[in-house]
Amino acid sequence: MKEGKLPFVIEAEEVDRLHKASGLSLEGFLATLVEPTRSLARAPISKFHVGAVGLGSSGRVFRGVNIEFVGLPLNNSIHAEQFLVANAARNGERRLQFLAVSAAPCGHCRQFLQELRGASDLRILIADSKAETHELSYFLPHRFGPQDLLEDDFPLLLEPQSNSLCLNPSPQEASDILEDATRHSAGHHEDHSVGSVDQSVQGMNGMTLAIANGQGHEERANFSDQQLLDAAPEAQKLIQLQSLALEAANHSYAPYTNCPSGLSMMTRKGNLYKGSYFESAAYNPSLPPLQAAVVAFVAEGGGQFDEILHVALVEKAGATVRQADTIKLVLDRISPKASFRFIQFYDLYHENHDRGGQIPKPSPVMISRVISKVMIIVMITLKGDSRLEITGCNSGL
Repeated sequence: MKEGKLPFVIEAEEVDRLHKASGLSLEGFLATLVEPTRSLARAPISKFHVGAVGLGSSGRVFRGVNIEFVGLPLNNSIHAEQFLVANAARNGERRLQFLAVSAAPCGHCRQFLQELRGASDLRILIADSKAETHELSYFLPHRFGPQDLLEDDFPLLLEPQSNSLCLNPSPQEASDILEDATRHSAGHHEDHSVGSVDQSVQGMNGMTLAIANGQGHEERANFSDQQLLDAAPEAQKLIQLQSLALEAANHSYAPYTNCPSGLSMMTRKGNLYKGSYFESAAYNPSLPPLQAAVVAFVAEGGGQFDEILHVALVEKAGATVRQADTIKLVLDRISPKASFRFIQFYDLYHENHDRGGQIPKPSPVMISRVISKVMIIVMITLKGDSRLEITGCNSGL
């Protein structure tokens, strides 16, 4: 396998094989991956391509590049080190041991890296003519980070996050899914537009869509047999899209605002990607969920951003930090025909606590059990009576 063809995640066995074949030290070998990684950057504004390579405790290697978006404010850019960390997070890596980068990390990234466990001891090699290696504390000696704001045992970035989140779908949201699916199955891709979450279902006659929102309330909309048959596969994908967004929100790292969020997107080819919101103690270096999903899109070989067809955001109801408006702004520029669906969730633990409920902070095991009860169990089943049911279930807590 040629270095230029290496994926954004190199498995431990392949790392070991390539390292031995290189005849170099491990750090020297990792430095040789920086330049071919750098060539994968998408920097149409600055023309300054940055590559970053990281070794995880699993033995895997993760690559990262900078991404810029023409026509948008620069703060929407993705830095190479952010890309690398998000890439590691989406692949379940728990700790980074070493980084090799094409240029010294900017202040933004020096701050973002503080969210990692043992950040001050993280060794970073600058792959230039000097090839110097320093710990992160050398680049940011007087640091501010999670150690100033969080308990010592609080799970940091890359460590398991398990937010107790529950969706509360409305009948309109379920109808929107079928309407989007019907349009797509009919080939009307051009009808999609950013923010098209209030689509009408009038004019569809025949079969019944039964929608329960988990509160004993049910509404019905009529659809023809053929429309249901044609739309069912696409509707399943859109339901999966929302489920992925919820999953991403459940793994979001937002300890400073308690405003986790997650985003998923589907391309015209039906490929699905997701991204979680990752906060920084300094706020501004935080990585939004859309950018995290773009990392997944690029890392898995995605092409132009206008391939994105559907986007779903799951965000906390009444959040003080909201992503939706900014996401619509970015989508309007990078994929203006994409549909955007915004879904709110409810934080079971904090809402009970705010109401004075005396409940313990749930353990990861408890959270997983609660989520299995309260997470929306969305089933699309074309039954013998031609009823398409989309059902949401609430917990019996």
